[in-house]
Amino acid sequence: MRLSEFILLSEEEKKFVVLHHGILVAKRSISPYLVFLFQMDGYYVESYCNVETKGIEEYRVFQHPALLTPYLEEIVIDDLLE
Repeated sequence: MRLSEFILLSEEEKKFVVLHHGILVAKRSISPYLVFLFQMDGYYVESYCNVETKGIEEYRVFQHPALLTPYLEEIVIDDLLE
């Protein structure tokens, strides 16, 4: 599914597509959310899940790899350098 097609989906359709066709790549915590990063066909989708309600409140999509920086900073590579 192309990025332009994903943007036009309803919230329920986005949820279905992300969970069934996306590849979970990473997650991070930004209070009050857990943000799940999914890789799609040529773009990424962030799902903002409210920790209290357990509901997804927002989807953010992007293509530029620079926006992966917050996830890359979370990767610990100290053991690999020894």
